[in-house]
Amino acid sequence: MKKKVVVTGGAGFIGSHLVELLLQQNHEVTVIDNFSTGRPENLEHLKENPDLKLIYADITDLEKIEPLFAGKDWVFHLAALADIVPSIENPFDYHKSNVDGTVNVLQASVKNNIKKFLYAASSSCYGIPDVYPTPETTETNPQYPYALTKYLAEQYVMHWGKVYKLPVVSLRLFNVYGTRSRTSGTYGAMFGVFLAQKLAGKPFTLVGDGTQARDFTYVTDVADAFYTAAKSNVSNEIMNVGSGNTYSVNKIIDLLGGEKVYIPKRPGEPDCTFADISKIRNLLSWEPKVSIEDGIKKLLENIDYWAKAPVWDENSIKEATKSWFKYLS
Repeated sequence: MKKKVVVTGGAGFIGSHLVELLLQQNHEVTVIDNFSTGRPENLEHLKENPDLKLIYADITDLEKIEPLFAGKDWVFHLAALADIVPSIENPFDYHKSNVDGTVNVLQASVKNNIKKFLYAASSSCYGIPDVYPTPETTETNPQYPYALTKYLAEQYVMHWGKVYKLPVVSLRLFNVYGTRSRTSGTYGAMFGVFLAQKLAGKPFTLVGDGTQARDFTYVTDVADAFYTAAKSNVSNEIMNVGSGNTYSVNKIIDLLGGEKVYIPKRPGEPDCTFADISKIRNLLSWEPKVSIEDGIKKLLENIDYWAKAPVWDENSIKEATKSWFKYLS
């Protein structure tokens, strides 16, 4: 059955892939994006689709966005400010966007009787966990304002589900990568940094010794997890979304191919991220499909996307991460 859907942050990395999937499934999609991190180009190939409507708006402006939810069935809330260092330097902006903005989206959803609300939460809420793979029952311990604001917003989502009977699902995403990933950033967009360096013939900037491992999850698998959750009867649940494995940064560099230089290990970063995805497997029968090898192959086939991205080196990263070391050490 055709659904009318809102996707906040739908011009972003994950959002644009989700929009693409929803349109492929013949749903009617309204994208709300202020293009602070999203790019109109991410939806360029879909612009002729009559089921797509792209609205320039900010989720912090409730008066502007609330009418856009009228008559809609599902809401996918992905709009947020990302990255660690800017969140340390501008915590008010992050709270306004990620927490206050989420409350606005929740209020608009309640007022318009939305039938399913899906929230893009972050595995950064776990901080440096003691258990691997990490289940949803693990104690939360955010290490920096970005992680805290995403976790606070998740608490609002679950609370609105309980109090206002809004059917909500929160998906805690682990290290999402893939085509259209952000072209800036010194940590959150690791693949964007590496691919720009590869295009420029520069060495990869390797944090620490490269043995740190991450649960790199391909973006189309993440989009599929959101869609699967929306279609299901499951609500008022928090679920991890991961690849079912964890991979060292050294392995990633081997797959990308190139020289590397070492930069200091950064405080507040776990040596490993690895999602326990047994809950989403059991509740939704969802499985990741894209292997790390196939995912990186797709990136290299589309590497020109990062041609205009900033090319980071040891010195520029050192300058950009001063606040990281100052406050998190």
